[in-house]
Amino acid sequence: MSNKKDLPDYHSTDVLVIGGGNAALTAAMTARELGVKVTLLEVSPSDVRGGNSRHTRNIRYIHEKGNDFLTGPYLEEECFNDLMMVTKGKTIEKMARLVIHGSYNVGDWMIEHGCRFQPAMRGTLHLSRTNAFFRGGGKALINAYHATCERLGVEVLYEAEALDISIEDGACTEVRVRRPDGEFTVRPKAVIIASGGYQGNRSWLREAWGSMADNFLTRGTPYDKGRMLKVMMEKGAKTVGDPTQGHCVAIDGRAPLFDGGIVTRLDCVPFGIVLNKNGKRFYNEGEEFWPKRYAIWGRLVAGQPEQIGYVFIDSKSIDLFMPSVFPPLKADTVEEMAELMQLDPGAVKQTIEEFNAATRPGNFNSNELDGMGTEGIDPPKTNWARPLDTPPYYGYTLRPGITFTYLSLAINEHTRVLQQDDTPYKNIFAAGEVTSGNVLGQGYMAGFGMTIGTVFGRIAGREAVSCLK
Repeated sequence: MSNKKDLPDYHSTDVLVIGGGNAALTAAMTARELGVKVTLLEVSPSDVRGGNSRHTRNIRYIHEKGNDFLTGPYLEEECFNDLMMVTKGKTIEKMARLVIHGSYNVGDWMIEHGCRFQPAMRGTLHLSRTNAFFRGGGKALINAYHATCERLGVEVLYEAEALDISIEDGACTEVRVRRPDGEFTVRPKAVIIASGGYQGNRSWLREAWGSMADNFLTRGTPYDKGRMLKVMMEKGAKTVGDPTQGHCVAIDGRAPLFDGGIVTRLDCVPFGIVLNKNGKRFYNEGEEFWPKRYAIWGRLVAGQPEQIGYVFIDSKSIDLFMPSVFPPLKADTVEEMAELMQLDPGAVKQTIEEFNAATRPGNFNSNELDGMGTEGIDPPKTNWARPLDTPPYYGYTLRPGITFTYLSLAINEHTRVLQQDDTPYKNIFAAGEVTSGNVLGQGYMAGFGMTIGTVFGRIAGREAVSCLK
């Protein structure tokens, strides 16, 4: 151990929380409020703390009535049915229902711990009944939670990476930690793993996806490399979830490799058409409201040549969606736009002419499923299908933007991590993205990652303290 004299002794910690995002902070606050000593390891520097949670903007939870920031009721069965729709039934039902039921009025708890909400704004109105939006976004939420942690006396270590976990007779005995000033050992009475997925680990993504992963962008933090997931797998923990599944959306192709966040998402797809490298459409752009379908488009684009897509819209639609962080390409003709995108102008023109010919008159309404669909082309566009015929034309490139992965530690209803034979570890718990595969077999619905983290985080905090008695 280098610089041992400069490192504090954390051997007496009751609950060690590994991670720094929403789930970790929720677990830490919950445990600390029950009167035990809590130490939290945040791998990042303090200025980029919070993992992927600092890029979020809302949480989905069930409630019986509207309030100052939610427009109406959202009950358990509707939420469960929404989850079944996006996952196509690929979930562990008892875990899904545990999360949904546990989310009941969780906004009240969040407000008590520093969160502030605001009504949904233009571009997010479809979520105004189901999702509560954070005033100031995810970073404000993280800052508020840290302020509460400080008030409660939670011990937070930055740039502290958990390297290894020692396990004896089904229990964690110590955790090896590295900081810039050296390594040290923590001997906690209970451990909560809330350290995220492995989407920041490019080599692991390649193992799962092959060479396609080289064209993926990671929307969130580069610090989520899956180390604790890998360590626990090597120790014999049971896993759940498909390594090639995750929350993967189509984002602006000009986004950075890491940390572009939610602002790199594009909401224009329903109001135009999306082409691949060959100038061909490949999916129904108007299948559903964008908040219910945006999460499938990352995988759709990933399945196209060179993992890239191209959105075409015209001037009729440029003001119908949230403005993009990077300005769109702009051209006076379809052919000129194709050239800007380095596509074959002839192929693009033919596709757009065929699409325009397949549109039918109707009452366009961007705020509802208007039934303005195409006829006679495959794939169809079943809503918001208007001819692309009004210059100037606008365009964006799309890349798969992976938010978090679904290969996860298997847990029980008490968030105890399971061994291969389904026996729970005695004092090892998990919450957040590293548990997402227990609920999300595939697909995603807006705000639900925060739901999983908050519900499992609160359970983990309570159960970790309970196992100390």
